[in-house]
Amino acid sequence: MLSEQEVQHIAQLARLRLTPQEAKKYQKDLSLILDYVGQLKKADITGAAPTSHSVAVENVIREDELRPEGPERIKKLVEAAPQREGDYIKVKTIL
Repeated sequence: MLSEQEVQHIAQLARLRLTPQEAKKYQKDLSLILDYVGQLKKADITGAAPTSHSVAVENVIREDELRPEGPERIKKLVEAAPQREGDYIKVKTIL
């Protein structure tokens, strides 16, 4: 178990001020965390493949592709716009 002085030292390094009650609480909490880390260190991981992420995720972004839209689709999009001018969507000037 961590001593109260060690907890105060850790708090000082983190630029935190702890009351004696907080130091006692964190003394218990940090000790439990360090005990758990100790258990993880003892785990037999021989044969386990090294990983850099907890979930093997590959690039799931699709390739860009040109999809020519028919005039009906374009007309529906323009009609759905809050403001339009002719066949164009009207937007506020941003520059």
